[in-house]
Amino acid sequence: MAADLQPEWISCLPSSWSYGVTRDGRVFFINEEAKSTTWLHPVSGEAVITGHRKTPDLPTGWEEGYTFEGARCFIN
Repeated sequence: MAADLQPEWISCLPSSWSYGVTRDGRVFFINEEAKSTTWLHPVSGEAVITGHRKTPDLPTGWEEGYTFEGARCFIN
């Protein structure tokens, strides 16, 4: 499960932007005007870090996470 979003990430979105969350907890940003999406916040240019999550399909002790660039990784 993803961590709660920090309010400043939401409150500083430009007016034509919104956000969504994928089924696996990654946050993405939607430019309604340009009809495009990105993993990077439109103001800061950084990915929102949502933390790690444990899933039943991973071996005991392993967690799923994401790098600062948004790439999926696994942590033991």
